Amino acid sequence: MTQQQPTTMEPMSKETQDCVNACMSCHGVCEETMSSCLQMGGQAQMRIMRALMDCAEMTRMCADMMMRRSPLANEMCMMCAQACDLCAEACMSLPDDDRMTRCAESCRRCSETCRAMAGATM
Repeated sequence: MTQQQPTTMEPMSKETQDCVNACMSCHGVCEETMSSCLQMGGQAQMRIMRALMDCAEMTRMCADMMMRRSPLANEMCMMCAQACDLCAEACMSLPDDDRMTRCAESCRRCSETCRAMAGATM
């Protein structure tokens, strides 16, 4: 008779849960900011849009990978941190826009937690 695998996973660490939450929050802010950015138009906004899209996708994927305990989650956290840094920089090209500033702050928080997770084990 074969040994059965446990049916439950160990709970996520507080650090992992904090990182998942930061990623999901950043994802939402980037999605909201995209709607606002679409109304602006122009070449500068195209650069911001690309950064927002990359960041939104990366943060969602990163959170998903951490939640399913993917063995690639640490590497994804590092890539996510880079996408967040680029997005924060792009958003700060419009420093007088409150939505862009809020998005940049969310991206920076997410980048910090992802960098911390990249150095940790799940």
